[in-house]
Amino acid sequence: MTAPNAPITQDVLTIPRKLPEGGKTNLVGLTRDQLREALMAAGTAEKQAKMRVGQIWQWIYHWGVRDFAQMTNLAKDYRALLAENFVIEVPEIVSKQVSMDGTRKYLLRIAGGHEVEAVYIPEETRGTLCISSQVGCTLTCSFCHTGTQKLVRNLTAGEIVGQVMVARDDLDEWPVPGAPKDETRLVSNVVLMGMGEPLYNFDNVRDAMKVVMDGEGISLSRRRITLSTSGVVPEIARCAEEIGCLMAVSFHATTDEVRDRLVPVNKKWNIETLLNALREYPRLSNSERITFEYVMLKDVNDSDADARRLVKLIAGIPAKINLIPFNEWPGAPYVRSDWERIEAFADIIYKAGYASPIRTPRGEDIMAACGQLKSATERARKSRAEIEAEAGL
Repeated sequence: MTAPNAPITQDVLTIPRKLPEGGKTNLVGLTRDQLREALMAAGTAEKQAKMRVGQIWQWIYHWGVRDFAQMTNLAKDYRALLAENFVIEVPEIVSKQVSMDGTRKYLLRIAGGHEVEAVYIPEETRGTLCISSQVGCTLTCSFCHTGTQKLVRNLTAGEIVGQVMVARDDLDEWPVPGAPKDETRLVSNVVLMGMGEPLYNFDNVRDAMKVVMDGEGISLSRRRITLSTSGVVPEIARCAEEIGCLMAVSFHATTDEVRDRLVPVNKKWNIETLLNALREYPRLSNSERITFEYVMLKDVNDSDADARRLVKLIAGIPAKINLIPFNEWPGAPYVRSDWERIEAFADIIYKAGYASPIRTPRGEDIMAACGQLKSATERARKSRAEIEAEAGL
């Protein structure tokens, strides 16, 4: 087992900020300090750099401007200097699908021709954007469609922030200069629950969330951001200290034997090790509670005994349990628990004093529901036998 303080390293490529065409640097995703350094390297005087960072930051992240020529509070010659050295680029929408329930799924093309997916879920009181952190995934969770796609590379901070910007573009959410101020937020919440394991791409996720949380730009509170991990224990404390967002954990089982099969990272950091790390998270991050995500799989993890074990395991952790009816996909080796079984499971948890909402599946008709994301170029279906063999079934 890896020591709790050991750094997480993966042989995963992340592309550089320099773009292949013309060698210009993309400003999207740079932190304020990185933006300042980039401007100074391009010839901005050190005394002016801080002011320029603030001006450019607001144009990009508050107004949503992509053309330096529109940054009218900057001198023309300075705008020309910016255009010579930099670009403001976000992922390209390859396709957009809209579900009958209003959910929007974006297939996005990034550098190198790779594709990732992001999903916008409108609700009565909020709008949640589910974003990806990697192309593919390394975790191979046996119930997850994304897990059947091999990991290609980490997303850059710019590609992560860019997903938020693309959604705001599509929803026409950027403010209009001179128009009355509108506090309505269509993208009011961001969840890192799309493709990939965010804690295996920690630095880029952290920098991207710093941009998203910055009060002079997109300005989402850290309590409006939830990072979902399968249990990369050594990075959990770092997430609390360096990001401070809410934490969700893909838990899904109450014994190591079952979780080893469903969430293979459990073989490295087992349930006990994971829960010990989670007990400290609310204190370190000043968060109210941990969300435990629990996918309901018929005759696998949905018994009354499982529910009672779950309550005992999380005792002492401020928590809520999201019960997720399994979202089936072609070739999946599992089926969804019966509704009566899900309700009985929820009732045991609720009577033990924990919130246990049953998540309403959204976007199933466009394969946009939890665990169904997979880029179009990787949709070649494995046979059920192949998937069951990989899952050890």
